[in-house]
Amino acid sequence: MGLSRRFLNLIVDNRIQGAKSLCSIDLRRHKLFNTTTPAPKGNALALNKIRLPSPSLSMRTSDSDLKDQRVHFFPAAADQRAFCLDQLGRGFLLEADTPRMVMMPCLHRPKLEPISLYIPCAGPDFDDLDGGGGGNLFIMDRRVAKPEPGGVSDGGGGFQFEALVYRKPSFGGFLSKTWHCDLLPPLPPHVGGSGHSCLEISSYGVVGSQVCISVDGDGTYCLAAVSNTYCWSEVGKWTLPFQGEVHYAPELKLWFGFTAEDQNLAAADLSAMDSRSQPHLLNSWKELEPPKGWQQVQDPQLVSLGSGMFCIGRFFRTDMDDCQNVTVLTGVEVVRGVNVLPGTADLRMVKHKSLCHKSGCSEDTITAVF
Repeated sequence: MGLSRRFLNLIVDNRIQGAKSLCSIDLRRHKLFNTTTPAPKGNALALNKIRLPSPSLSMRTSDSDLKDQRVHFFPAAADQRAFCLDQLGRGFLLEADTPRMVMMPCLHRPKLEPISLYIPCAGPDFDDLDGGGGGNLFIMDRRVAKPEPGGVSDGGGGFQFEALVYRKPSFGGFLSKTWHCDLLPPLPPHVGGSGHSCLEISSYGVVGSQVCISVDGDGTYCLAAVSNTYCWSEVGKWTLPFQGEVHYAPELKLWFGFTAEDQNLAAADLSAMDSRSQPHLLNSWKELEPPKGWQQVQDPQLVSLGSGMFCIGRFFRTDMDDCQNVTVLTGVEVVRGVNVLPGTADLRMVKHKSLCHKSGCSEDTITAVF
């Protein structure tokens, strides 16, 4: 059993409006997985309290943007590399363990509720002068305006999907690679039907070399991510059986995410999606039973750590007199039964350890993990 990465990144909302920090937990010191002692049975809450490490870096929006102060962080390639996006569509590529920062091309249109997918290139990139890392970033709004007929947009439906691509300029064969911002085509005009003016992406992920999204109440669509001629294709009139981002675990050849109904960890095989029927869940598991009085304040988040191991982040607020924000990070491992063929449902989840961070409602609070 071995983790594919050493650090777990935490995004912390600071007490200063419009400010966030990136903190990195060393998983060699703060262990999420048992190596010698057996894991506790059941969903009983056994939490190891942690303190936030010193920030690797901090970001704050401009003081001139007092009405709209938003900054978002997303994973990008290495475990200590992050993509930062502000409310104006300005982006930076950051490395938590170095002072290096790369300014990215500005998005064509700011994103109100952005989501991001990183797709690595097939082979190593030896021309990484601008922090390319051998992959591309796909940025989209979680809630999008319905595309205009014919794909023509005046800044509305056609501009929600964009790609930050690391490549050479089309006019210079001897120039080094650099970042470019490409507009992606809108979803087909029929998406959402005549009764919808706004569409919501209920789940999204990378399936092979394609960006795959499910539009709530409509269907599932894929975009080829390795071609310069982007085009959406309809996969089916069903949605993926997940809520939020879906992660591929190559060791298990399965995709993992949270169920839409109860937000439990679940697994499915998306390798051969059939247009006639929705992919079915192979298994689902509940790893945490929160105490009475803990209210979930945002969707859980999943981080794949390699070898079938994951970190599940859940975010709560207590309803006691001394209101507190509580973040619980739980290490779980998904394993197959003996002599089981890939794609079958003989899976089990092993719960390992849980780390807990508590803060007052006016103190620094963890809001994201990747």
